[in-house]
Amino acid sequence: MPQQRSEETRAHLLDAAVRRFAISGYNAASVDEICAEAGVSKGAFYHHFPSKQAVFLALLDGWLKTIDSGLESMRQATVPETFVEMTRLLPAIFAAADERLPMFLEFWLQASRDEKIWEATIAPYRHYQEYFARLVADGIAEGSLKPETDPQAAGQVILSLAVGLFLQGVLDPHGADWQKVGEESMKILMNGLAS
Repeated sequence: MPQQRSEETRAHLLDAAVRRFAISGYNAASVDEICAEAGVSKGAFYHHFPSKQAVFLALLDGWLKTIDSGLESMRQATVPETFVEMTRLLPAIFAAADERLPMFLEFWLQASRDEKIWEATIAPYRHYQEYFARLVADGIAEGSLKPETDPQAAGQVILSLAVGLFLQGVLDPHGADWQKVGEESMKILMNGLAS
């Protein structure tokens, strides 16, 4: 029972942090405000998180785990089909990021001034570049992608496409059917890499 209460308190703090960061921005939101929003003491906050920065990183980690599990569920018969299928996640990613965009932008600005924060912020990019590179290598091994394809370079290009679509979709949500744009863009890329 105490374990369940502890997990509930942590979840309340994370939910409150998202709301406070969305309302006040990352920099202006205080630990006191997060605690008041969650209905918990500062002691409870510091029991779960050593800092406001740690709360942000926990939120980022949770969001990325959701994306990871979504990506894994998209596996298809071939790697090119898998990459095209992954574009179906874009609407959900945009929806989740929409309320968090100001928080992410502030945090990235802070990351440019603090090496420790920068390392934590850049880690997901490296993670996805490696993830995509491994998938490309799988495509080469299965014979669906050209054997001369450099998996690392292809992973970078796919990540660049994903980040570009993400930024465009979040900044201009009604500018296009971003899932369709993502799907067509990925098809073009996969056709260029196909053996």
